[in-house]
Amino acid sequence: MAKKNILVIEDNHAILDVITLILESEAFNVAGLNKGADFIEHVHEFKPNVIIMDIMLPDIDGRVLLKELKENESTKHIPALMISARYNSTNYMLDGVEADDFMAKPFNIDELMDKIYALLKKSES
Repeated sequence: MAKKNILVIEDNHAILDVITLILESEAFNVAGLNKGADFIEHVHEFKPNVIIMDIMLPDIDGRVLLKELKENESTKHIPALMISARYNSTNYMLDGVEADDFMAKPFNIDELMDKIYALLKKSES
């Protein structure tokens, strides 16, 4: 089976590094961004199977990126897992745009992996 690509957008470098190390140890190809600039271009270049996206980014609100992802015909199929320290609701509807899943920070690594595998399975069916 080919390695799956996961794009992580997280402005906290320590969290981004930890997520990247964990995902790479699970044999995923990982690309990390610490801001939302050129988001869709990165998506088109990297072709992620799942996107993990922080809501609060330094240059743009993650909800704007989610909306851009889900309204673009060529990217709307890519599952997005939203993460946030500010929001702790399990409501995936963020300003009218539905995320595929949501996690509040701090999060449990096992739960993160469970959610990623579930999103991968869902996207393949």
